[in-house]
Amino acid sequence: FLDYINPDSLTVQTVKVEPSLAEAKPGSRFQFMRQGYFIADSEDHTPEKPVYNRTVALRDTWAKLQNG
Repeated sequence: FLDYINPDSLTVQTVKVEPSLAEAKPGSRFQFMRQGYFIADSEDHTPEKPVYNRTVALRDTWAKLQNG
């Protein structure tokens, strides 16, 4: 399956989260407000460097309504 992963995927490294999220176990799932659903990476997630992968994006219907 690694052959199908986009090597140019967006990586965001300067985000802020609640400190408790650093203690999440690999494989734990969360919803980040207005962003989507994420999972703690099973290999790279550590308390010192938490890594979350987006599994489902939330649709932005508010922007659609504003633009009309």
